[in-house]
Order: sequence, then structure tokens, then C-alpha cells
Amino acid sequence: MRRQRGASSPRSHSAASPASPITLTGRGGIVVMFGAGVICGLLSRWLGVPLFAGAGFAVGCALAAFATRPADLLTLVVSPPLVFLAATFAVEFATTLGNGSLVRGLTVGVLTALASTAPWLFFGTLLVVAICLARGLMTNVRELRDKLVGVRLFEKEENENPVRWDESPTTTAERRRLHHGDVD
Repeated sequence: MRRQRGASSPRSHSAASPASPITLTGRGGIVVMFGAGVICGLLSRWLGVPLFAGAGFAVGCALAAFATRPADLLTLVVSPPLVFLAATFAVEFATTLGNGSLVRGLTVGVLTALASTAPWLFFGTLLVVAICLARGLMTNVRELRDKLVGVRLFEKEENENPVRWDESPTTTAERRRLHHGDVD
């Protein structure tokens, strides 16, 4: 039996079916947040609607938190502040380029933009944390803690205090023999 042209195999059909959810890696989620922040920040500047910049970043945070695979939720949760700063810098760089002093324009623009959209940063970060907690973030935290315990980061060291007070010379004759430059 010959296969018809254009017919898909069951294997390829299930991979492309609309019912399969889109999953991103942690880096992919960061790219989604950054992309949404830059696109909405540029639209905000060009259209003169300051609400777009922060709201777009918050929407990007929510999309990234829902689409990132559960194994990478910890990576995603810690990144919104840095992504927000990078997106704000990119937007300010793109809009300041060619308008006088680049350094002065970037400094004033980034500080002003961060001050005016800071509540959106907090909201986006809180949104990512809340969504990721519901999706299993605590499992990732427990796994990380278990890995770190194996590395002995949280165990008490045997030789915590290297000074041994019980080994000091007990008699004055022994104390006199030791010169202040001598080491035990």
C-alpha cells in the first residue's frame, strides 16, 4: 500500500497536534519576558502610552511562567528583575540612539523608566512566583536543597576553629622556650 502525498504519520501528527502544550526551557521563558518587555516598551514610547511598557512586561511574565517546563521554574523565578532591567536598557538605547549624548540620554532615560515602571516590575515578579508556585516550584527547591546537601555546604565542619587552646604550653618554662616567632 502506497502512502498518499501530504498524509502525515501518526507520530508526526501527535507532535504537531494543537492539544500538545508549548513548553519552553528556562532560557526560552527569559527570552519571552525580554521580548515582551522590549516590544511593549517600544510601543509605549512610539504611541505615547506609558501603560504598555509595564503591562506588556507583566503579560510576558505570565506567558513565560505558564509555558516554561516544570524543571526550569527555579531559573525563571529569579530572573524577572534582571530581564526587566535589560529590556528597559534595550528600549532606552533604541530610542536614545542619535539624539545627542548617548551616555546622558541612557542614564536619564533608564533611571526615569525604572522609576516610573517599578510597580510593574514588582507585579510581574509576584505573578511569576505565584504561577510557578502553583506549577511545582517547591519541588525544584527541594531537589536543589537535596543536591546541595550532598556537596556538604550545610554541614558543620569538624575543624571549625583551627586554634587549639588545649595544646598551649602549661608551664612557664615551656612558655619561655617558645619565642614569639616560633609556630607550633
